[in-house]
Amino acid sequence: MFFPVGDDQVIGGHKPLFSYSFLVINILVYIFQLTLTEQGCKEFMYQYGSIPQEIMAGQDYFTLFTNMFMHAGFLHILGNMLFLWVFADNIESTIGNIYFILFYIIGGLAASAAHIYFNPGSEIPTVGASGAIAAVLGAYVVLFPKNNIKIRFLIFKPFSMIAILFLGIWFAQNLYSGIGSIGPKTAQSGGVAWWAHIGGFVFGVLIGFIARYSFLKKKVELA
Repeated sequence: MFFPVGDDQVIGGHKPLFSYSFLVINILVYIFQLTLTEQGCKEFMYQYGSIPQEIMAGQDYFTLFTNMFMHAGFLHILGNMLFLWVFADNIESTIGNIYFILFYIIGGLAASAAHIYFNPGSEIPTVGASGAIAAVLGAYVVLFPKNNIKIRFLIFKPFSMIAILFLGIWFAQNLYSGIGSIGPKTAQSGGVAWWAHIGGFVFGVLIGFIARYSFLKKKVELA
């Protein structure tokens, strides 16, 4: 399994206060989940996770927000928080704090919309920050395509890969799995909401291009 553990940092810019705040909130919510019994955790997931069937029925819209701060297990939150730690600070430093909050939340909503579109009848709660983080990755590949991403593979020595290649591979894997998940028997293949990742990433790419070729072009030197 490949994990990003670092990248080229933006020098100057806005302090990434909310990137780290979102990270802390996710960890605190997960710690709270650990205090619950198995049944209590299940009820928590069903109450605050986003269930496509209920959203399509016009119910529990608030879960479109709450699900972004919940995780289904240690590896789930570990992977998401690694990606958030590595990639989000550069985006916030570049576009600013308020724009980042809006971008992150709307990116998460776009991710949920994509998942619900392909799984409208699903009764499985969807939880995780990965949709919003996927939006961050999409913006990153547009704004910092040549940045070096430090990658670790198991216990081997870390190596570097440029962002456009690493994130391109990440997106291709998700797209392949997302297409493969379409169908009545694999509505949420392997317990992963692939289309949330795809939807969030595409949203991030669009916002990245808008940012790169509009207000940011005159403010900062981008990769």
